[in-house]
Amino acid sequence: QVQLVESGGGLVQAGGSLRLSCAASGLTFSTYTMAWFRQAPGKAREFVAVINWSGTRTYYTDSVKDRFTISRDNAKNTVDLQMNSLKPEDAAVYYCAADRRVGDLLITAASAYDYWGQGTQVTVSS
Repeated sequence: QVQLVESGGGLVQAGGSLRLSCAASGLTFSTYTMAWFRQAPGKAREFVAVINWSGTRTYYTDSVKDRFTISRDNAKNTVDLQMNSLKPEDAAVYYCAADRRVGDLLITAASAYDYWGQGTQVTVSS
């Protein structure tokens, strides 16, 4: 079965960095669009970043542009999220998601994604 397993979360001071990683199995990873979402307590799950199947196209929510970078390694079946200059408002549970539709369309709606990881907690202290 499909499994997405996130890692790399933790506690960091404001201005610091973290690198999240998502390891995928049970799917043809190189054909999937991959994304990161996050959910803070009491808030809806929100889109963070997406990358197409080949890694040539990315898209970010405005609040993380120029601070976060999404990347993938199709040989290792992993997708990473490098987070720099972290702010307290970045604190959330971060989820990895996979979209099995073929093509280069980058979707930001959570409902479009077929598979989800269990999430990893990111805490940012001020």
